[in-house]
Amino acid sequence: MSGTLDLAVPPGPGIPQGLVVPGEELVERFSRSSGPGGQSVNTADTRVELVFDATASSVLPPRAADRLGVVRIVASEQRSQLRNRVAARERLAERIREACAPPPPRRVPTKPSKGSRRRRVDAKVQRGRTKALRGRVRPD
Repeated sequence: MSGTLDLAVPPGPGIPQGLVVPGEELVERFSRSSGPGGQSVNTADTRVELVFDATASSVLPPRAADRLGVVRIVASEQRSQLRNRVAARERLAERIREACAPPPPRRVPTKPSKGSRRRRVDAKVQRGRTKALRGRVRPD
């Protein structure tokens, strides 16, 4: 079944205005769920499978679409279909926000300062002197 409701992704890093995924790009399937619900769990289709092909999407940036690929989210935690649909859509929106976020900046390697190098050498010399004192005492 094709979803008719659009998915609004709130603003975040990489998508300052947010974005709206058209409902035509989302595919929702419903099936019977396991878990809580008593006897009604055998009759109601409360499990939701939400499929989104990001590579064919018209609204995602190309980098985010390549990172996502085809996303399949299954929600069956709740006892109602509506709450499972909401949970699946929230998870998809979060995945889209993560994919649109820019990568963290690369760490610039630094060198030890002149003072820290000097302190390191002084400490090594002091440890060497301490160990030299541990030797046997020679009588003169």
